Amino acid sequence: CSDSAALLGLASGFYLPGLAPVSFCEPGKDEVPDCRSTIELFVNRLDSVESVLPYEYTAFDFCFENTRKRPSENLGQVLFGERIEPSPYEFQFKKAAVCKKVCTKAYDTNISSDKNKLDFLKKGMLLNYQHHWIVDNMPVTWCYDVEDGQKFCNPGFPIGCYVTEGGRAKDACVVNSNFNEKDAFYIFNHVDITIHYHVIENEQLGARLVAAKIEPKSYANSDDESPDCSGGPKFLKSKHSGIFKISYTYSVNFVEDKKIRWASRWDYILESMPHTNIQWFSIMNSLVIVLFLSGMVAMIMLRTLHKDIARYNQMDSVEDAQEEFGWKLVHGDVFRPPRKGMLLSVFLGSGTQIFIMTFVTLFFACLGFLSPANRGALMTCAVVLWVLLGTPAGYVAARLYKSFGGEKWKTNVLLTSFLCPGVVFADFFVMNLILWGEGSSAAMPFGTLVAILALWFCISVPLTFIGAYFGFKRAGIEHPVRTNQIPRQIPEQSFYTKPLPGIVMGGILPFGCIFIQLFFILNSIWSHQMYYMFGFLFLVFIILVITCSEATILLCYFHLCAEDYHWQWRSFLTSGFTAVYFLVYAIHYFFSKLQITGLASTILYFGYTMIMALIFFLFTGTIGFFACFWFVTKIYSVVKVD
Repeated sequence: CSDSAALLGLASGFYLPGLAPVSFCEPGKDEVPDCRSTIELFVNRLDSVESVLPYEYTAFDFCFENTRKRPSENLGQVLFGERIEPSPYEFQFKKAAVCKKVCTKAYDTNISSDKNKLDFLKKGMLLNYQHHWIVDNMPVTWCYDVEDGQKFCNPGFPIGCYVTEGGRAKDACVVNSNFNEKDAFYIFNHVDITIHYHVIENEQLGARLVAAKIEPKSYANSDDESPDCSGGPKFLKSKHSGIFKISYTYSVNFVEDKKIRWASRWDYILESMPHTNIQWFSIMNSLVIVLFLSGMVAMIMLRTLHKDIARYNQMDSVEDAQEEFGWKLVHGDVFRPPRKGMLLSVFLGSGTQIFIMTFVTLFFACLGFLSPANRGALMTCAVVLWVLLGTPAGYVAARLYKSFGGEKWKTNVLLTSFLCPGVVFADFFVMNLILWGEGSSAAMPFGTLVAILALWFCISVPLTFIGAYFGFKRAGIEHPVRTNQIPRQIPEQSFYTKPLPGIVMGGILPFGCIFIQLFFILNSIWSHQMYYMFGFLFLVFIILVITCSEATILLCYFHLCAEDYHWQWRSFLTSGFTAVYFLVYAIHYFFSKLQITGLASTILYFGYTMIMALIFFLFTGTIGFFACFWFVTKIYSVVKVD
């Protein structure tokens, strides 16, 4: 799997839906068919690393365009709070412009509505809110030098910055020594845009855009009505009163680039993020853990178990069996139905649904279908798959519940349909209420909320019922040994074979495989960095499945040898405890890496983190249970039982 967005051009003449290249020509050149001369610039929501709350472009009272129709958004974009709108910035291909006025905004602090707008703009600069502009479905990037002479290209640029009362420049104010006025907000009211294009000589299709770069600047024009992009930087004093005007301007320039091809035009953004070496370190770290666990499991399976099975099968009398100890002694109890079998079967049904959804989504992402260029596709794919996978969830829950000896099939199918999805939806709805209250663009519109409920109730629930019907129609799972009527007494356990220490230890190794990858995923969600390394992620997913399985099998064997036959819940919780480590890591990440301020943002962070932890708990727990179920069935099926 390739981690690069170069997969956008999968083959000559084949492009992903909505991602076909667009050709541009100079105005007046009509001889080239399907060639545009006008380049439209779209604006997306504004976000900040210091706040979880994104806001629409119009919330900050920038120059806006309301005559053109805004592009339609898919479900994934709405869920992530993306709000793409047309902008008044519009260019003609290869036609340069210098200090072109967009609009002038005037505020009078004596008018409450104007004062509120100005205060909100100051708040945005204080929290370092970033613009996200789009040209030809490509982010407009702000490239600047970082340490070691490297260049970092950020798919966003700040609306302004703040210099404190003590004269300390915050955020983007450090880039210009002229930003030295104390207790002042500096506004980036001018942008220099450079559009790079690649001429297609052989196909005679005009030119294609391969990069759009921006440099934000601040100018205090002598005449705001006729700005000339001169003078010192434009700043607003913290305690300003009276009238304040801001003139927004732009300059645009076109540069031909013969090196960059259209199919690899995202590479310059992705290459500026130095993640690849760390990712390979992460993979090697995970593989070492897997090899260690595989060696342990192989030793148990090939040496210890082989000897145990040979010894047990050579016994001639019941007296010999009674002298033996270990996992053979609990053969009459190992398939005894677990306590709270209803809840376990429901968790396993939901976990199966999440597992298949994750596998298919990552597989498609690995092929390049869900790349960053295809906005919102990843989330849309995951939600649609989850809705359509109600049938396996219902089937697994019903089949296991029947094998546990359960008879309340109606309760089982209702809980499978509503328990875990209901908890997630309730959490999500509370978070949405907070977003509504804060006026954030991430607040889901009421219509979308109704649409999600319709998908859940009208598609997912009926499919779960269909799966449960077939699950209950099938005979219960055949166990290789009979279950005794009287439960066997479990001997006193040592500290290491007690349930809690085993469960706590079981989650450490799977978490060790994923924690580096987890850092990048959390960065992409909360620090608004672009995530594109789906090849690495798919590999880590496979490693996680193997690690969860092997760690659970290992601990399951030790517990059976200690004559403790309650393996069902323990196997689920052993690998499911990885989610607790994930939660602890998310809390550590919040306090050590993020600069999030405000009660609403903090509640939102932990609210969404709880949803992720629950999904991860069900996912890893299901892997552990089925691995242990396979192991137990396998070892008891090859032992002769008198």
